[in-house]
Amino acid sequence: MFKKLNKKKNQPNQSDFELDLHNIPEHVAIIMDGNGRWAKQRKLPRIKGHYQGTQTVKNITKVASDLGIKYLTLYAFSTENWSRPENEVNYIMSLPGTFLKTFLPELIENNVKVETIGFLEHLPNSTLNAIAKAKEDTKDNTGLKLIFAMNYGGRAEIVNSVKKIYDQLTAKGLSSDEITEQMIDEHLMTHAYPDPDLLIRTSGEQRISNFLIWQVSYSEFIFNEKLWPDFDKEELINCIKIYQSRQRRFGGL
Repeated sequence: MFKKLNKKKNQPNQSDFELDLHNIPEHVAIIMDGNGRWAKQRKLPRIKGHYQGTQTVKNITKVASDLGIKYLTLYAFSTENWSRPENEVNYIMSLPGTFLKTFLPELIENNVKVETIGFLEHLPNSTLNAIAKAKEDTKDNTGLKLIFAMNYGGRAEIVNSVKKIYDQLTAKGLSSDEITEQMIDEHLMTHAYPDPDLLIRTSGEQRISNFLIWQVSYSEFIFNEKLWPDFDKEELINCIKIYQSRQRRFGGL
């Protein structure tokens, strides 16, 4: 049951990395925290930390794909992040264009499909165009689904879901007695994906910051000390090993 990962391109090759390949989390969600602190520690502008963070996204996406993870959801920009300095926000909004331009060929080569959740209509046109191209060019890929949460907030998502349900019930003359958990699920932005098995937050902070607050009800949480730009193959595999050491009970015994 337990096998060492094959030493092929993009795969971790340390001899002590042994995983149960039958117990790889299907869906991993990551709060990519620590870009600003990484830059500050090096006396660099915060935007340098965000740039380095995109390099980590490339590396972790490749490893996740090789491991057989089916869904990787990355918290790229929250609804609260608009309050950051304007130059920082503008730089973050420019990242999808430069990042996807250089990384898209590798995503296609590795059969990765790019998808998004969030209130995308509020993003700049240049950002939307870059995302739209990546989604179009990878739409037929059947491997890892790389899901970017852009302008996403868990509370806003739930409010949006409730509004849609209200409109639906009102149009049909039905009461709130018809509302079920499944109905709420079906109206969330993540309705096409399974709930995350594993939620990782980097930088040592121990909170979920309005990320997938409905969906992570029974996810395993791991708070990793590494700042996101320093998070690497070894750290991801260690997180998965911790996940595999736990027994998921879902409220049972």
